Amino acid sequence: MPFGFKTCAPNECMVVSGLCHSKPKLVLGGKSFLWPFIQKLQRIKLNVLTCVVTTGHVYTQKGVPVSITATAQVKISNRRQQLHAACQLFLSMSPGQITTVATQTLEGHQRAIMGSMTVEEIYQDRLKFSAAVRGVAEPDLEGMGMEIVSYTIKDVSDDEGYLHAIGEKRTAEVQRDAVIGQAIAQKDAVLEEEQAKMISLAAFYENETAKAEARRNFEVKNAMYKMEIQAKKAEEDLAGKLQAAKTNQGIMHEQMGVLVVERTKDIQVQEQEIVVKERQLDAEIRKEAKATKYQRETLAEADKNAKVTDAHADADAIRAKGEATAFAIAAKAKAEAEAMEKKADAFKQYQGAAMVDMVLKTLPRVAAEIASPLSRVDKLTMVAGENGDVGAARLTNEVLEIMNSIPGTIFNMTGVNLNEAISRASTSVV
Repeated sequence: MPFGFKTCAPNECMVVSGLCHSKPKLVLGGKSFLWPFIQKLQRIKLNVLTCVVTTGHVYTQKGVPVSITATAQVKISNRRQQLHAACQLFLSMSPGQITTVATQTLEGHQRAIMGSMTVEEIYQDRLKFSAAVRGVAEPDLEGMGMEIVSYTIKDVSDDEGYLHAIGEKRTAEVQRDAVIGQAIAQKDAVLEEEQAKMISLAAFYENETAKAEARRNFEVKNAMYKMEIQAKKAEEDLAGKLQAAKTNQGIMHEQMGVLVVERTKDIQVQEQEIVVKERQLDAEIRKEAKATKYQRETLAEADKNAKVTDAHADADAIRAKGEATAFAIAAKAKAEAEAMEKKADAFKQYQGAAMVDMVLKTLPRVAAEIASPLSRVDKLTMVAGENGDVGAARLTNEVLEIMNSIPGTIFNMTGVNLNEAISRASTSVV
C-alpha cells in the first residue's frame, strides 16, 4: 500500500481511518499523511448529481390523476456533520447508486405533495409546489448527508384531458377579455377623442371670448378717449369764445376811446372856427357904423355864447351817449363772458344736470327735424287697424316712436346707452 502525503481535488473528500483516529478523518481539497498498513484511505465525490423524478398517475386532492416529471440537483454536503453521515451511508457506493437513493426519496415526497394539492395549484403555481417538495424532502436528505441544490418541475400532464380543458377555458377567458378590452379601448379612444374635441372647442371659445373682451376694452377706452378729446375741445372752444369776447371788449373800448378823441378834436376845431368867425365879424362891424357895433357885438356875443353852449351840450350828449354805449357793450360782454364761465363751471360741476338740460333742449329740435318732412306733404291719407289711432294722434305717435328708437340707434352705433346715462344724470341731480 502506498504511503506518505496524499492529496485530493476540490470536488472530493479524503476519508482517512485507522490507527490514531477515533473516527474517520475528513480532508476536503487538501493533503494528509498516510501510514502504511495501519491506516486506510477512501475517497467520496462531492459533485452535483442530477435526479430525474418522475411520478405517474397520482390522484390529486380532487381525485384527478396527473403525472409530474421534475429535475433535482443534489450533492453530498460539505458540512462536517452531514459529511460524516454521508460517509457512513455512501462511502462504498457509486454516484449512480447515490443518485438512485436520492431520486427515490424525492419521488416519495413529490407523490405525497401531489396528493395534497389540486391540479390548478400544481399547474398555475409551480413555485409553491416546488417549495412544498423541498420543504418535506430536505430534512430526509440532510439526515443522509445530502443537500438539494435546485428542484424544478419539468412537465405536468394527465391522461384524462383535464389540463387541456383548463387551457381551453382559459383561452376562452383570454379571448373574452381581449374582446372586452378591445371594446373598452375603443370606448376610451372615442371618449378621449370627444374630450379632445371638447377641450379644443373650449379653447376656441375661450380665445374668441378673450378677443371679444379685448375688442370691448378697446372700444370702451376709445370711447373714453373720444369723450376726453371732445371735453377738451369743448373747453378750448369755450376758452376761445371767452378770449374772443375779452378781445372784442378791449377793441370796443379802444374804438370808443378813439371816437372820444376824434369828437374832442372836432369840438376844438369848431371852437377855433367860432373864434375866427367872431374876429371876422368883429372886423366887419368896426368898418360899419359904431352905432350898430354894439348891437352886432352883442348879437355876435350872444350867438357865440349860444353856439358854444350848443357845442358843449352836443359834446356832452355825444360823450354821455358814447360812454353809455361803451358801458353797455362792456357790461354785455362781461355778462356773456361770466355766463360762459358759469356754464363751463356748471358743466364741470353738474355734469348730470347739464346733460339733462341739453337733452331736454335738444329733444324739441329733434322732433322738429323728424316732423319736418311731413310739413312738405300736400296730402296725407292715414289708414288704421281696428284699434289703431288715426289723425293727428297717429302722426304724433309716429314721431314719438321714431324718437324712442333714437337711444337704441345710438347704442348700436356707438355702444353708449343714452337711457342709462340720462337716468344716472337724473339720479345725480336728485
